[in-house]
Amino acid sequence: MTRDESYIMLALEQARKAFAADEVPVGAVVVCDGRLLSTGYNRRESEKNPLSHAETEAIKAAAAAIGDWRLTDCEIFVTLEPCAMCAGAILNSRIRRVVFGAFDPDAGCFGSAADLSLLPFAPDIEVIGGVLSAECEALLSAFFSDRRRRSF
Repeated sequence: MTRDESYIMLALEQARKAFAADEVPVGAVVVCDGRLLSTGYNRRESEKNPLSHAETEAIKAAAAAIGDWRLTDCEIFVTLEPCAMCAGAILNSRIRRVVFGAFDPDAGCFGSAADLSLLPFAPDIEVIGGVLSAECEALLSAFFSDRRRRSF
């Protein structure tokens, strides 16, 4: 297992927490200088807050942990390609590397629906997608399949 896969596995643990809480199962972890700094999972429904995505939860906790909003030595690992809001938060926090699992053709903003890393004001950032995508997609599919079953 590669280093990226190991951290995506930790993000999947967070996504499973979201699933158990009846939230869309997306998880994220922030790593700084090779150590796990923070974790987060989607909490939009429980917090009644549109900003409570996995990435923003993990970024907020990482900034608190280091006492600075600049996360320049950090990487974020996410189970789903970040949306526009989360991509913006990642760029604004100066995270240097993004690794995600499942591509999001409808709302993903690191290459699928758009690529915010290409904007002229975006800092230099490395983006890697598709790490353990099958596992990430399976969890999302299971969640939405369960939701459809319950709606009938």
